[in-house]
Amino acid sequence: MNQATADNAGATKKRREGAGVRSLVVGLAFFAAGIVLSALWFMRAPAPAPSAPESGGRPALSDATRAILQRLGSPVEIRFYSLLDPASVGDRGREFSGRVDQMLAQYEQEAGGKIKVTRVNSISASAANAAAADGIKAFNRDKGDACFLGIAVVRGGHKESLSSLAPEWEQALESDLSRAIAGVDASDPPARYVAKANGATLEAVRRTIPNIDSVSVEQGSRLLRAAAVAQFKKTAQEMEARVKQAEENFLKAQDSQSEAEQEAALKDLEQAKKEQTARLKEIAMQSKAQVEALQQLKGAAH
Repeated sequence: MNQATADNAGATKKRREGAGVRSLVVGLAFFAAGIVLSALWFMRAPAPAPSAPESGGRPALSDATRAILQRLGSPVEIRFYSLLDPASVGDRGREFSGRVDQMLAQYEQEAGGKIKVTRVNSISASAANAAAADGIKAFNRDKGDACFLGIAVVRGGHKESLSSLAPEWEQALESDLSRAIAGVDASDPPARYVAKANGATLEAVRRTIPNIDSVSVEQGSRLLRAAAVAQFKKTAQEMEARVKQAEENFLKAQDSQSEAEQEAALKDLEQAKKEQTARLKEIAMQSKAQVEALQQLKGAAH
């Protein structure tokens, strides 16, 4: 009877340990999946899922954007250039500019003092020069005064520009702007990427965009981001396979009651998590360097 009780206690303990191990595996798997999903959100072109409208009628910022703003390490300046000649820009363009302004006000409010929006909306030679210096693309030159509608995101010596805003891409604006904010808030890229900017990075850009002379910076940037998304997906699939293998190793170790094998499987899973997280960061960093290289190439060609 005592032996039966001991056997039952042992079986119960084994089930609890097995459940704990599986919970840990699942928890690590969800952690890894969360990293992948977050990275995909930063790299994608489509807009985040809309939130409930605020009192002003405009949808609230997405949870992902709010998370970025809450984690800002230092103040970020957003320069919004809306230099629109009434003679060449119709109501649609001016109304779109107004909606962009409203969105920026939401960013400013949600950031709790970490976002400062500078609005430049009076047409003048100095304003046009400032816009051009911040990488904003002029349009409607042939119809009157040169117009500029774009955003520069600046922190210290870091700058990312959304050079040409248009109503057709309005749904992607929040994700693109949040990506730019996260980009300038991130730590400086390692020197090895700077050193390779004129070599491997440029070669990668040309491989992805073989017809580089016939595409705009905006089109090329989207192609580069799409390539990065494909890399993210591949990394996610590799992580999923690694997690499944680790789980199988856990189950085998439980069946053989080998604590050493269970610990080895745990270490393997932890190592997989570290490797894949590092790979995701590397892909994001490479993609950012490639977009910057594309901007340099297109700028040099003009």
